[in-house]
Amino acid sequence: MLFNSINFALFLPVVFVLYWFVTNRSLKAQNILLLIASYFFYACWDYRFLFLLIFSTLLDYYTGIRIAGARNDNYKKLWLWISISVNLGFLAFFKYYNFFSLSFAEAAAQLGFRVDPFTIKVILPIGISFYTFHGLSYVVDIYKNRIKPERSFIDYSVFVSFFPLLVAGPIERATHLLPQIKKRRVFDYAKAIDGLRQILWGLFKKVVIADQCAAYVNLVFNHSEHFSGSEHVVAAVLFAFQIYCDFSGYSDIALGVARLLGIELLRNFAYPYFSRDIAEFWRRWHISLSSWFKDYLYIPLGGSKGGLWMKIRNTFIIFLVSGFWHGANFTYIIWGALNAIYFLPLLVLNRNRTNLEIVAQGRALPTLREVIGIVITFSLTVFAWIFFRAASVSDALRYITELFTNPVFSYPVQFNIPLTLLIIFFLVIEWRGREYPYALGNPNIAFPKFVRWSFYYAMVLCIWYFTGAEQQFIYFQF
Repeated sequence: MLFNSINFALFLPVVFVLYWFVTNRSLKAQNILLLIASYFFYACWDYRFLFLLIFSTLLDYYTGIRIAGARNDNYKKLWLWISISVNLGFLAFFKYYNFFSLSFAEAAAQLGFRVDPFTIKVILPIGISFYTFHGLSYVVDIYKNRIKPERSFIDYSVFVSFFPLLVAGPIERATHLLPQIKKRRVFDYAKAIDGLRQILWGLFKKVVIADQCAAYVNLVFNHSEHFSGSEHVVAAVLFAFQIYCDFSGYSDIALGVARLLGIELLRNFAYPYFSRDIAEFWRRWHISLSSWFKDYLYIPLGGSKGGLWMKIRNTFIIFLVSGFWHGANFTYIIWGALNAIYFLPLLVLNRNRTNLEIVAQGRALPTLREVIGIVITFSLTVFAWIFFRAASVSDALRYITELFTNPVFSYPVQFNIPLTLLIIFFLVIEWRGREYPYALGNPNIAFPKFVRWSFYYAMVLCIWYFTGAEQQFIYFQF
């Protein structure tokens, strides 16, 4: 069930009415409803993998209790590693088995050995990377004595499978979400309206910007030999907008839906394309994943406490693992490595924490230096996205070669002026709202009510006009 589908447009109001008008007198009843709704939401994709989600939930619920009750550290470590091994084992099988099998065969061939790889047709369970990380962080936090194990299986199950975040995040922490699940929730009209605004903005980004960019991007990337260098550049830039509006649009909808139900989820994006350097970009892009890797991989590896070489090593590990997390393809690993290389000069010069505040805070326009930083950072990011989008490394290299060998300064024939105007409109709204949690999140916007509601209705009409066949969100495949 997609957020941008008719089915979800019917599903959400039913859950909302039952949640606030039928089960509102009992917290337990509300949580049971959320669990049933979440399992139904997931089963609409493929009911067979619902059992994998339930098994993963049971595993981490039980191991969390056993870790907390272990007699000594050896037993604690045993149960911790049982959870880690089983969770990562499932993730490796479903997501990486064929990749490792084929890679082993290719490596053997390079050494002169002939190995017939055994591959299987594996369907990747939707959201497995996200709910696996939910469970792992919960178990590790118990092992580190940061939290106590949750005794209510219903409450813990809602934490793992809460439907707004189930299939594409944000990756939540038990310390943030579980207390909200266990606390009685009261309907807040202002928060509900704010949630609807964020849902509206998320749908606009997905349907009007991302899906329209996708048509041009797919055409050029799938048939790059027929297009000029300038059209390669345009397609690469449009993919940058596509993936941002697609993923951040999903996150906006997820946060808005959760707010309708009285729950606040972690923010996942903070206007990353207004970043002045790569370090700032990664503090603002997929925030929940970046912070997860920082807390559960980077810091345990030693973080920034060691010398420069340790910092460099740990930074490369984080980026390479982040790339591999996205998929079983060398293109993602190269994408991660490129970002690590971009990050390296800032790390060496100790300038990776220079730009901590949003650009031009309290000002209408950025300085020339800030504009240059934004353009350079965006250009580097667009180049790296070519590997992320390409089907293979050879396709990415061919695309880059064609970009520079074909006429770069020719007028792009396949140029979509209406889409360009929509992107400019989108950027203006994002820029105006950059100091708020999302672009329409300014509660004190200085426009009359009539103007604001006219703007919202215009966005609804725009979404309706551009809605075509249901387009899956890009991050569902991860």
